[in-house]
Amino acid sequence: MQGLRIRVRGQVQGVGFRPFVWTLAQGLGVTGHVLNDPEGVLIEAYGPVASLPDLIRRKAPPLSRIDAIEVSEITGKSPADFRIIASSGTGAETRVTPDAATCDACLAEIQTPTDRRCGYAFANCTHCGPRYTILRALPYDRAQTTMAEFPMCPDCASEYADPADRRFHAQPIACPVCGPRLWIEPAHEDPIAEAAARLRHGEILAIKGLGGFHLACDARNAGAIANLRRRKHRPAKPLALMGTLAMIRQHASPTEAEVALLSDPSAPIVLLSSNGTLPDGVAPNQSTYGWMLPYTPLHHLLIEAFGGPLVMTSGNLSGEPQVIGNDEAREKLAPFADAFLMHDRDIARRLDDSVERITPHGPMILRRARGHVPGTLPLPEGFEDAPQAVAYGGQMKAALCLIKNGQALLGHHLGELDEALTWEAFQQADRDYAALFDHKPQVVAVDLHPDFRASRHGTARAEAEGLILQEVQHHHAHLATCMGENLWPLDGCKVAGIILDGLGLGPDGTVWGGEILLGDYLGFERAAHLSPAPLVGGDRAQAEPWRNALARLDQAGLSDWADDLFSDAPRDMLRMAATRGLNAPMSTSAGRLFDAVAACLDICSAGQSYEGEAAMTLEALALKAPSPDPHHAYHMPETPNGFDVSQMFKAIRADLGNQTSIQTIAWRFHAGLAQTFATAAAALVKDGQAKAVALSGGCFQNALLLDLTLRALGDTPVLIHTKTPANDGGLALGQALIAAARAKATPESM
Repeated sequence: MQGLRIRVRGQVQGVGFRPFVWTLAQGLGVTGHVLNDPEGVLIEAYGPVASLPDLIRRKAPPLSRIDAIEVSEITGKSPADFRIIASSGTGAETRVTPDAATCDACLAEIQTPTDRRCGYAFANCTHCGPRYTILRALPYDRAQTTMAEFPMCPDCASEYADPADRRFHAQPIACPVCGPRLWIEPAHEDPIAEAAARLRHGEILAIKGLGGFHLACDARNAGAIANLRRRKHRPAKPLALMGTLAMIRQHASPTEAEVALLSDPSAPIVLLSSNGTLPDGVAPNQSTYGWMLPYTPLHHLLIEAFGGPLVMTSGNLSGEPQVIGNDEAREKLAPFADAFLMHDRDIARRLDDSVERITPHGPMILRRARGHVPGTLPLPEGFEDAPQAVAYGGQMKAALCLIKNGQALLGHHLGELDEALTWEAFQQADRDYAALFDHKPQVVAVDLHPDFRASRHGTARAEAEGLILQEVQHHHAHLATCMGENLWPLDGCKVAGIILDGLGLGPDGTVWGGEILLGDYLGFERAAHLSPAPLVGGDRAQAEPWRNALARLDQAGLSDWADDLFSDAPRDMLRMAATRGLNAPMSTSAGRLFDAVAACLDICSAGQSYEGEAAMTLEALALKAPSPDPHHAYHMPETPNGFDVSQMFKAIRADLGNQTSIQTIAWRFHAGLAQTFATAAAALVKDGQAKAVALSGGCFQNALLLDLTLRALGDTPVLIHTKTPANDGGLALGQALIAAARAKATPESM
């Protein structure tokens, strides 16, 4: 009998895909079978099968992501029925599904008094629940997860074995009889009720979630928030919030796009404009708050019992990764928490919450973590036969990337690699992703900076395993990431990249960060840049904005103003260091320019309590500028030494003398920076040297700067980040693409 063999590639395992196909087959009267294998899902079907491929694509399960459906005709003996048969093959050519927020069906069950899972904190099905955070190894089955120690009761086993049930082969399946257990310390017979009561009394709770512990308190209680900040030594960094959509709407006015993003199965933290109804301590000096919906049954039950929004910030010691183990939490979080809401399902690997925002130009990912990894991204045309490559990213916001078979696995946010536990997590991620992706690289890519721990790690691996090592300049990698995300083809024309960030080593030995690069995957040239200034004190210049302001004001002939602004600072010592070039590398960093402007406005002048505080405060101020006029943007003329910012600082001083508001000054700075770089980059497109402009680097997390730059570019073709972070969290993707492109261009080196 004639039939079809249907190969489905993508995120199609652990999402209920086989029972979905089984249900379609029953409805069509089709016979045959469906199975999982290393390449995805394979179907052999006989009978009235003509519509089956289209139905698969149109009605696929909510957590699935189909990359390709390949169909071929087959001839054989028609089976009597349609069956789900055992998986075959070894290896990993398909995706592992990310963790997903509680689906509506499971939520209804935990809220229905007559359901056997009513009030159960670990309900899940093939449409939701933990995946990557409980997975120890492939293949993805219960024995390879942290659910292995919970044998299924007869009722769960029956659901697990029934193709018509939405829990068919749901590996984390559980119920109160056989699954994980919830408790609170100090002990109480009703942990959810006790946790809610403690939160109402202003206490701080450590709560075990999917990818780690959170510290929670009443988001409406200024005293509780101040207590959390004091205990955690976190004076100003914004705190994440959790609440139902109705609660969020009491404190913000999310758009349809923002509601859709909040409600996505990835359940990210979404930055929303604040209406000022919560205590200032939630996010001091900021105009946006980070909100997320409850994404596990435990969160839903707790929020419902508490009856209001909660602060839900990472449970960790300052600088360390999020705590994931119960004993670790008791040891490290005891100084912060008054009680612990715990459970006995182990977390196989820590995952922070993802952070995103909606801009006038679409979504923006600030931190790629839970809900997104280990999902993959398609590679641009021309990379189909690229060699397997691994890239190790940068030093800050570390994340690594693997490419294989036309797909890129961009790993999760890890943090600052100087921290010992983060370094351990980085090494674990390297092992995990290699095993999960069955990855055997031929090429290793690292940042050009030889002292980055990730660079040393990659270099050592390449030497030990005889792999090709490719060193990639930091800002070239940013450019390639933006190009790759937008599927710019390997043989496409050159792109003008506006790359604005904090720091990256340039091939000339100076520190770059405010650049226009003209290039493609294979190479680049530096077309324009900010005028350089010394970073006096090296890394301390990142922490103390006044140092950057002093250097810029001295260059502008405004030393007398610097003396007035920073009268208590050791100015003479810094000026001597700058003159002699002692620990004062020259830098074109846009991030440090933000710091310098902020310090001139008395914002975080002496020091920042967290990375980006000065720049984020400047953005928040600029968004409040009354009736901003683009014609009054600060001018930064192009000179042989780069875009000269001296006139801007003179204009800022004059505006302050004229009682111009700091909100307006902050806006004029944003607009001037945007117009300066946009004009120069657009000219490269206009004269035919480039076909588009790409915007990348951590400064483009700033939604106002992004918007103003895009407005200034007008109808010039533009590439922006919507699926990968513009910051260093996306850097490894660009490194991997550049390394693969070089390897393809010189195959004799392979």
